[in-house]
Amino acid sequence: MEKYLRQLISIEFEDKKDIFTGFLIDWTEDWILLKNNPVDFIIDGFTILKNKNIKAIIQDKDHEFTEKVIKLKGLKTSAEEIIPLTNLESIINFLAKKYQIFQVAKKSDKAVYLGKLMEFTDKELVMDFLSPEGEFEGVMSFKHSKVRVIEFDTDYINSLKLLVDEND
Repeated sequence: MEKYLRQLISIEFEDKKDIFTGFLIDWTEDWILLKNNPVDFIIDGFTILKNKNIKAIIQDKDHEFTEKVIKLKGLKTSAEEIIPLTNLESIINFLAKKYQIFQVAKKSDKAVYLGKLMEFTDKELVMDFLSPEGEFEGVMSFKHSKVRVIEFDTDYINSLKLLVDEND
């Protein structure tokens, strides 16, 4: 992973259809932090991936070209601060304190779950689910082992946070 640090890569998993593309910011044995490049020459938030069942790390001429354009545009491809990738609890507690609202996904790519932390126990992550209309709609819980992707500070999440703030 060291050779990909601060470079644009795509990560493909053996057991997930999604391919995640972004600038590699940090990694541990269990987690990978990317500055998200969802499409074209855009940077949008961060993605933390469970470092499990990786099929391939892709970096080709298209990645080099996209990276060059993003850097020429002056877009920031790093994180402003260290995000603790020690374990799920440290990640979630940091995100809850700094960003309040974040999104998690399980192995299945059928749904993502957006919300704020209610409780982190030794078995489960408990969140207050945030609807696409920006309203909190109740409790959802996830076993730690089921959390595979965490996203935060994206345009979508930040837009919904504006609705939440307006409703408070």
